[in-house]
Amino acid sequence: MRTAYSVETVRNAERELMARLPEGALMQRAAAGLAAACAQVLARVAGRVYGSRVVLLVGSGDNGGDALYAGARLARRGAGVTALLLAPERAHAGGLAALRRAGGRVAEGDAASGSARESIARADLVVDGIVGIGGKGGLREAAVPLADAAARSRAAVVAVDLPSGVDADTGQVRGDVVRADLTVTFGTHKPGLLIDPAREYAGAVRLVDIGLPLPAEAAELEALQHADVARLLPVPAAESDKYRRGVVGIAAGSARYPGAAVLAVAGALRGGAGAVRYVGPAGDAVIARFPETLVSDRGPERAGRVQAWVVGPGAGDDAATVAQVLAAEVPVLIDADGLRLADADAVRARTAPTLMTPHAGEAAALLGVAREEVEGARLASVRELAARYGATVLLKGSTTLVAGARGGPVRVNATGTSWLATAGSGDVLSGLAGSLLAAGLSAVDAGSVGAYLHGLAGRFAAQGAPAGAHDVAAAVPRAWRDVRGD
Repeated sequence: MRTAYSVETVRNAERELMARLPEGALMQRAAAGLAAACAQVLARVAGRVYGSRVVLLVGSGDNGGDALYAGARLARRGAGVTALLLAPERAHAGGLAALRRAGGRVAEGDAASGSARESIARADLVVDGIVGIGGKGGLREAAVPLADAAARSRAAVVAVDLPSGVDADTGQVRGDVVRADLTVTFGTHKPGLLIDPAREYAGAVRLVDIGLPLPAEAAELEALQHADVARLLPVPAAESDKYRRGVVGIAAGSARYPGAAVLAVAGALRGGAGAVRYVGPAGDAVIARFPETLVSDRGPERAGRVQAWVVGPGAGDDAATVAQVLAAEVPVLIDADGLRLADADAVRARTAPTLMTPHAGEAAALLGVAREEVEGARLASVRELAARYGATVLLKGSTTLVAGARGGPVRVNATGTSWLATAGSGDVLSGLAGSLLAAGLSAVDAGSVGAYLHGLAGRFAAQGAPAGAHDVAAAVPRAWRDVRGD
């Protein structure tokens, strides 16, 4: 599992480790990993390290020191390295001395001058060492021309620890930032590298292990990997029957939106439960597409036994059905219209697990804020929703976040593709995650595993071209097999 830690936790771990190491040893570990990554980038973009042109954008403090020491290593391998200092009086003295000894050049004068921008334009590689993980509020004015020049150049851009200008703890972007092709981060991932909008500026992310003593219980974020998901997938035992595997109820669809019911059932049938019960006005459409579905017209209270409910996709204004489902003493997933119709007090009063699955617009309505506020502060928003409703919340998006009802690390998922931004895709996810709930997974696991499989299925269905929600549902078995290595 990939984890991310807050700046405060990272700083504490760095201090603890530095107290046990010779002076400067930790920075040398980071610089060695950074230089190795830069050398690999140069081999790809310039064909070699020797004779390549490297520009270091150097701010004050340790972040700039990492860049300078890495630049010295590249200079010793024959690269032409130039350091542009944004704060010459506060540049890392040891790093500057090392770069000069290795034959690197330190540009004098205004780092944002025309000659500095020309150096960037001629470079094969630009190393962003402007601001470290403690930076807040975007780039300072003097750094903006350098970031713009790097963005316009043909050079590859490698960020040191994280792109300068993004918020390491929240993933927020509050001004101009550096856009990197590769971010080399040290010790652990930082939340901003895994959460949009900051994540899109990080490019590929490479983690360099520098031996930080990080306590597992202090992680801010978790990102499941294939092996984690494989361990969580429900697999029937030899003695299992359809009822022991779990039955998921789907209360969805309306005369206006019968397709939502069909798509939610499609996701549910591929989510691990042994049977799917459907309740609602779209029974004929569901049976026509999926004859194995158990259809009832008697409402959720009299539909028969289920181990979990999904309510809301395409439900229109059917508040009575939503209320009946919320009164059930089994796990419930609330999506789409169900989020609008659900009584907040009824949600908070539930004793069985509840999983809410809003997109940014729905989350904004639940929080009473503008959509842009949710999109700009996704981590804070999902945590606030979970705390306010006493529920697990899955916030959909390019990086889907899952926050537990009782706090703890937020799960982040990035398996998806922009092609999943299509009508009905969320209905498939609701059915899939609801089926996992019925199969016995916790709300956090059902949400995060469902998002993981749904994202993979989206990739497989699209393969670089438009795909419909029904294609995503059909690709879920392939995603399941890919995770299990079958």
